[in-house]
Amino acid sequence: MGIPLDYETLRMIWWVLLGTLLIGFALTDGYDLGVAALLPFVGKDDEERRLVINAVAPHWEGHQVWLILGGGAIFAAWPFVYAVSFSGFYLAMFLVLASLILRPVAFKYRSKKPDAGWRARWDWALFIGGFVPALVFGVAVGNVLAGAPFRLDSDLRVTYEGTLLGLFTPFTLLTGLLSVTMVVLHGAGWLAVKIEDGPVMERARRIGTWAAIGSIVLFAAGGLIVAKGGLGFRLDGLIDAAGPSNPRFSSAAAAPGAWLANYGAHPWMLVAPLLGLGGPAIALAGIRGRSSVLNLIGSALATVGIIATVGLSMFPFILPSSIDPRSSLTVWNASSSHLTLFVMLLVTVILLPIVLAYTSWVMSVLFGRVTIEDVRTNPDFY
Repeated sequence: MGIPLDYETLRMIWWVLLGTLLIGFALTDGYDLGVAALLPFVGKDDEERRLVINAVAPHWEGHQVWLILGGGAIFAAWPFVYAVSFSGFYLAMFLVLASLILRPVAFKYRSKKPDAGWRARWDWALFIGGFVPALVFGVAVGNVLAGAPFRLDSDLRVTYEGTLLGLFTPFTLLTGLLSVTMVVLHGAGWLAVKIEDGPVMERARRIGTWAAIGSIVLFAAGGLIVAKGGLGFRLDGLIDAAGPSNPRFSSAAAAPGAWLANYGAHPWMLVAPLLGLGGPAIALAGIRGRSSVLNLIGSALATVGIIATVGLSMFPFILPSSIDPRSSLTVWNASSSHLTLFVMLLVTVILLPIVLAYTSWVMSVLFGRVTIEDVRTNPDFY
């Protein structure tokens, strides 16, 4: 019996699923990272910081499953992309993992001693665990848009010619700061619906206001650089969307401004950048109008819009090469086999609804605001 879905369709499905997993990670663990980055600035004493910490304490561990699923999806569905990105960006990935490791350690050890200095140091460790991954993830996206410095030889062996410091250019630092403002805005939105009204909430609103403005300005600036700064790649020649996965079978070239071509060909894609600009504006309206729900909805829409804009702009590219565009990896030339994608899809159809149902159930069970009184009296709180 043959596979009921053709190769091209399966590749498209997995491209959509990969984007869904990345957006799922940004929507869930994104506000955890944002709250951690906000911690030293919205909490001025131990009780206030414990209030902030316990706003995410019940959820943060479960949210990391989205990062694992995203990495697993890249490994299984796009092995060429996994091989190039995880080896070429190894030091950057190590920096992210080292900072993420600080987070669980800080959560567990912070309240082990009543010493103010001890707790303050762990609070800054939580800040690092939120700020650094957000920054590096954004820098990585900027490098993907600009093209990574790698080439593939005739045997598909990878040569990566970049360095850790080389990842940090003016454009990629801009995308990194956009990522930080995006998660800080989302973290402020989460605090708006999760903690009691008071001084901490007011500080979160003030910082959230600047994060919303920063997201709009940085997103617009990034779009102008992409449009005017010569970023973009295009595929040349005939494209066989159902052909074998071999990057050497296709040809690509650098093409200034090509990242905007999809919007002309498919106007419906403009929804993504409109959300990227409109989401922060909605969040800002929620902050100014003291609507917690509107604040969080706006920050979530901003997250979806910004990430979707990158994926839709680059399609069908996943990881272009800046030094040898012919080695660029796309949806069509870098996937796993037809059978592998189909079997993985069957597994995903079973497991992904379970993950979504469990996440929704946990959110509903733990729904409600955290108060200073809870922090003072609940022995289970951090």
